[in-house]
Amino acid sequence: MGAQVDSKSQGKADMEVEMTTMGEGSSSSTTLPPGHSSTTSIADVGSHEGVINVQELPPVDRGIRAWTFCAAGFVLEMMVWGFGFSYGIFQDYYTSHPPFNSSSGITISSVGTIALAFQYGEVFFLSFLLARYPEYLRPGMWFGLVLYFVSLFCSSFATKVWQLILLQGVGVGIGGGILYMPVIKLVPEWFSERRGLAGGIIFSGTGVGGFAFPFLLNYLLAKVGLRWTLRIWAIGTSVCSGIALLGMRSRFPTPKYSAAQRRPKFLPPRLPFLRNSLFVSFALTNILQGLSYFPVSLYILAFTRTLSNQLTATVVLALFNSSAVLGQVILGHLSDRVAYPSIMVVSALGSALGAFLLWGFANAAAYLYVFAIIFGGLSGGFSSTWYNAAAECAGNKPEYAGMVFSGLAFSKGISAVVGPIISGLLLEAGQGASMGHGFGRFGYGAVEIFVGSCALASGVGSVAVALARRRVIS
Repeated sequence: MGAQVDSKSQGKADMEVEMTTMGEGSSSSTTLPPGHSSTTSIADVGSHEGVINVQELPPVDRGIRAWTFCAAGFVLEMMVWGFGFSYGIFQDYYTSHPPFNSSSGITISSVGTIALAFQYGEVFFLSFLLARYPEYLRPGMWFGLVLYFVSLFCSSFATKVWQLILLQGVGVGIGGGILYMPVIKLVPEWFSERRGLAGGIIFSGTGVGGFAFPFLLNYLLAKVGLRWTLRIWAIGTSVCSGIALLGMRSRFPTPKYSAAQRRPKFLPPRLPFLRNSLFVSFALTNILQGLSYFPVSLYILAFTRTLSNQLTATVVLALFNSSAVLGQVILGHLSDRVAYPSIMVVSALGSALGAFLLWGFANAAAYLYVFAIIFGGLSGGFSSTWYNAAAECAGNKPEYAGMVFSGLAFSKGISAVVGPIISGLLLEAGQGASMGHGFGRFGYGAVEIFVGSCALASGVGSVAVALARRRVIS
């Protein structure tokens, strides 16, 4: 079933065109984004006689182009975020090898923290920029790839920690965020009824990369050293990401603005979702959940190596990251069928119990294997609820869904900075405090309590999200 927009309404710019496309046994609705007005030329949309025929657009939720986009998004997720969440390998190497081993652990950990913070945080501001200049989406993603490559490659020549922070931290973070931005912006165009499943598949790329990359990075560090590991990785990432970018295409024609058409303002006059109790409660809960997640991703390898050996530590980190694959897909699929606050509560409570009982009392590698699987799957799968939450926060303004999603990513970026700093300070204060039996071995007790408490707090926040959602959809 299609809908048509007559060319008579030429005075209305940025008009929303409601469309319905038939899915497999169900219908789904989507909206032309700002800039796709009724004054779009015939050539731009491939229609005839001044009419936009929605049936000529690729279908939503199905078809080769939609799933090609999903596969490309998975690869970008794997290369950008899978590498970012494998930084624990580099942190362990930097703290034990010259010329960086004389620097403090918090300073070295800030390299990976800053990269993740930029990747999460910048997409919020990029969403406003691309809403005004959508034609820069494709050139921008190629620029992001070049910046990512140059920064990572040049970091192989670093001899000071501040150089690592500038290159492997800031440069890689900014480049990775720009490179990944098309995924966030375009998912709502390609998926509606299956948005949670598609988001879960894409997000699971982090887990796949997070499983394989620690082994590959350890192998390269042992065989060719730090310098060539970074160079090889920069080249490999660029090749794989460049191929994936070929599948990053919008479902709609790129709008062309003329003198008669005004571009959307850089900062829209009203962003109603910022005052939406559902968005506010979800963003705050997201921060709490991130405060729980990032310290584990950063320190689980170091803790395991203290308890066991390097191989076991690598396996635990790989299990932690890879468990997010199942977590993202399963929780994302469930969020299409079950109210996502319920999924958030289960994720939070399961993560808290894992942190308190499995990590807190771990005295053998077996405990850490189980902890990595449970915490990695439940906590790592939490973000698969973002797409459906963003759609509901946007409400009757679906063109804001991408901005809402970017806002949630920004909130996660806050916790990506704050969480590791707090846990690093707690770890330094607790070193040597507990080296024996019971809870909190090797001085990690305060960190484990912090992680479990933040997970519990995100469970309380999830209840607040459920209450806010009830008011929004009622």
